[in-house]
Amino acid sequence: MSSSEKPQRWKKLGARPVAHTRIFDVQSVDFQHPQHPTPRDFFLINAPDWVNVVAITPAREIVLVRQFRFGTNDISLEIPGGVMEKGEDPVTAAVRELAEETGYVGENARMLGSVHPNPAMQTNRCHLVLVENAHRTKELAWDPNEEFEILALPVDEVYARAFRGEITHALVLDGLLLFRPIWEKLRSH
Repeated sequence: MSSSEKPQRWKKLGARPVAHTRIFDVQSVDFQHPQHPTPRDFFLINAPDWVNVVAITPAREIVLVRQFRFGTNDISLEIPGGVMEKGEDPVTAAVRELAEETGYVGENARMLGSVHPNPAMQTNRCHLVLVENAHRTKELAWDPNEEFEILALPVDEVYARAFRGEITHALVLDGLLLFRPIWEKLRSH
């Protein structure tokens, strides 16, 4: 196959469970390329969809959380977010996660977009939601393993931190990317 040819869809032949955890399941899945007779085994992570929230205050700040992340064994600066309940609407989940993690509520919640966190091995999506006019009015409702520092920083400072490498969570960067055209319109008014 040359680099100018289009890739072909592989045929999914079957799947076997490998592991079940409280967060995700792992499957061994057989796929066969249309040009090759021998199937290949791939591992897929089946996880629920996630939601991340770009929440903007009336002072044109983005609500952020700083928290410990087990995968990197480090503190991470992020926008609020979390796992969606089965069948839950992404905007509803975003409003819920924002209030639970930060105590902020807002108006005009709407989708910015959806992305595949890692299509090479994950089957889920992350939905990115904008909430405007966010104010801190609710009691916090953290899960047992959650602990956050809650911040509200000027939008331009958040982008500067992202470009300096202080925000490294890819899904947070996706949210900031999708919010950017809206911010450019807001800042010109």
